[in-house]
Amino acid sequence: HQCWQDQDGIKSLILPPRLPLEPIMLTSFTRQTTRFVKTCLVNQQRQATTPTRSFSAFPAPKLFDYETVTSSLTVGDAIESVEEAFSALAKGKVDVPMPMHIGVEESSVAGPGDCHIKGGYVAATPTFTVKLACVSFYKNIEKGLPPGSGIFIVVNAVTGAPLGVFQENRFMTDLRTGAAGAVAMKHCTSASQDVVGFIGCGAIARNMARAAAAVRPIKGIAFGLAGSEEFAAEMSEELGMPFEVAGSAEELCGKSDVIFTQTPGAETVLEKSWLNPAGVTIIASGSDQPTKQEIPNDVLKASKYISDLTKQTSKVGELRGALQAGEMTEDDVYAELGEVVNGDKPGREGDEIIVVDLTGTGAQDAAIGQVAWDKLGGV
Repeated sequence: HQCWQDQDGIKSLILPPRLPLEPIMLTSFTRQTTRFVKTCLVNQQRQATTPTRSFSAFPAPKLFDYETVTSSLTVGDAIESVEEAFSALAKGKVDVPMPMHIGVEESSVAGPGDCHIKGGYVAATPTFTVKLACVSFYKNIEKGLPPGSGIFIVVNAVTGAPLGVFQENRFMTDLRTGAAGAVAMKHCTSASQDVVGFIGCGAIARNMARAAAAVRPIKGIAFGLAGSEEFAAEMSEELGMPFEVAGSAEELCGKSDVIFTQTPGAETVLEKSWLNPAGVTIIASGSDQPTKQEIPNDVLKASKYISDLTKQTSKVGELRGALQAGEMTEDDVYAELGEVVNGDKPGREGDEIIVVDLTGTGAQDAAIGQVAWDKLGGV
C-alpha cells in the first residue's frame, strides 16, 4: 500500500489488490493499515501547523515627513520623558553605545560636513531608537538648503521591526536637547534664580528658552553674534516673559543667574571673572565633537561639574578640554545629571559655580523617539 497527496492536499490510501486472507492475516493487515493511516494524519497535521519562514512578514515602517513632525511635537512633550531617561541612565537601565561620527571632508564631489549616529534603549520601554544627524554641511546654504538634516528610526523592542521613520532634520534633536536643559535647570538651580542668559540665539536657544520657562517664570537676556534682537522679541511674545538684549557676553554673564550656551563651539564664550559672584549655573550644549569647547578650563575646574554622561563628555564634551590640559581628572566630576535627578547627590547648595555639560545622549533620543511614536504612531 502507499500514501500519497493530491494537489488539494488530500491524503489518500492506495491498497493492494484484494486477495483471500486467513483471519489472522486480516487482523495483522488491519493493525498495520491503522498505524499507517494514523502516521499519514499526524504528518498532515504537522505540515499544517509548522510555521513557514518569511522575510516579508513585517509591514513597512510609517514615514512621517518634516511638516508632520514639526507641527505635532513640542519641547514640553519631551521634558518628562527625558527626565525619566536620565534617571534610568544613572541606574544603569539604559543601553547607550558611544556615538559614531563620520567626517565628510570637503572635495569637488562632497562635503564639508559631519554625520553623527546615536541611539539607545531604556529598559522596560516598548521601543528603541537609532538617530542619524547630519550637520555642518554649510555649502547647502548656497543651494537654498539647510546645513543640517536627520532622521529618527523608532523600532519595536519586541520584534526588532522598524515602526516609524521620522524626517526631523534636527527638530527632534533640538527638542530633546531643550528638554535636557529643562531637567538641568529644574535640578541644578534654586527657585530664586530667574534671570536667565542665552549666549547663542539659534534654534537650540529657542528650545532652551521654552524649556526654562516650563520650569519657572524667567527674565531673559540674549547675546549672539547675529539674531539676538529677533530672538528676544520672538521669545518675549511667545512666552509672555520679558527678554532684553545684552551688548556683550560679559554684560550678560554679570546679570545672569543661569546661563545657557549653545554656540558652534569654535571658541570659548565667557570668562570666569565675568560670572555672577552670587552663584551661577551654566548649562552648556554646544560641544558634541572633539574640536569644540565653549567653557574655559579654569571655569570647569572651579565648578561643581555635572555631565550628562561622563564617558561621552570626556571624549566630545567640555570635560575633554580640561582633561587634555591636565586641569581636571574624571575623579573631579561631581555627578552625572541622572544622579542629581534621582536625589543621590544634591544640585545647588550655595553660591557655587555649577556647569552642566550636555553633549546629547542616546537615552534622550530613545525618550523623544518613544514620545513621537506614542503621539503619531496611531495617526
